[in-house]
Amino acid sequence: MTTASERLLTPGEVANLFRVDPKTVTRWATAGRIGSIRTPGGHRRFRETEVKALLSELTTEASEPVRH
Repeated sequence: MTTASERLLTPGEVANLFRVDPKTVTRWATAGRIGSIRTPGGHRRFRETEVKALLSELTTEASEPVRH
């Protein structure tokens, strides 16, 4: 359930965080990879806490420098 203080992000905002196209975010939502809710107008919105959790799960700090 969304709390009153939780921010909802647009597909474009989520796409910027993941550095992908907004349509990719929509495909992820359709495939169930990321949860979304629908506005009364039918637009998708994503819970900021869920998006940030997924982002931190998918990104890791490099433990060693890349060697060329």
